[in-house]
Amino acid sequence: MKLEDLVLEAAAPHGPERSGTQSLARGIKLLRMVATRPGFGWRLSDLAAACGQDKATVHRMLACLVEERLVLQRASDRHYLPGPLMCELGLALPDRAQFLRAAEPQVAAFARRMAGIALLLLRSGNEYVCAQRAGSLVLSGLMVYPGTRRPLFTSVGGVAILQTRPAAEVRAVLLDNVAQEIGRRGTGRLEALQKMRERSDRHGFGVNLGDVVPGVHALAVPVCDSAGDAFAALCLIGTPELYGEERLAPLQGELQAAAALLAADARKFNM
Repeated sequence: MKLEDLVLEAAAPHGPERSGTQSLARGIKLLRMVATRPGFGWRLSDLAAACGQDKATVHRMLACLVEERLVLQRASDRHYLPGPLMCELGLALPDRAQFLRAAEPQVAAFARRMAGIALLLLRSGNEYVCAQRAGSLVLSGLMVYPGTRRPLFTSVGGVAILQTRPAAEVRAVLLDNVAQEIGRRGTGRLEALQKMRERSDRHGFGVNLGDVVPGVHALAVPVCDSAGDAFAALCLIGTPELYGEERLAPLQGELQAAAALLAADARKFNM
């Protein structure tokens, strides 16, 4: 399945939402968009454009979300950021919080042992959220930090997760992801993202040898829950000198061993 073949379908208008759920869907979309910039935040005009809504509508929704503490407006620059209620709602999922606490030292130890950067990405619908980042290697092209939210197909970790899913589900995710990519960046990166997917398919796990960002090599395997479904991915990122193509087999083994430990913790915490 080539990404370029999905461009026209992804750009086509979708059917109208049911009136009873339209406002809720818009509010959820707005929250998800706010969460993509947890540090820098959003200007009202940029947020409205990203959501495809007029400024007046987005401003009204934001006023409600700020009042409910789901969104925070920073006084210094008036940017909109995730609010404290987002964190408080997450406290209702203690098993997930325990898993992330248990995973943190494992991800850090893996990054040290492999002399690179390790990421733990969680699947969030058609997107991923970076839960953890460890390692001191300096990579100027890597702009993924805890809280970063992006379409699955933009990351080698997302590709590794999608490799475990049925074809119909993968197609639906890719349609959504291509639409997001076109809306934000145009079609310029689709060829590079397709190259990463094809390379990963050839090797049987997530492999990006500078396909998207020159000089940045990234590898990933899925992390599965107690039902065997990939809910996360463990990524290893570094330079071509560290993770060249000739080392793919042993690196895959290292990733799979570390992912198995994370999967064991997921089962332990009822995930």
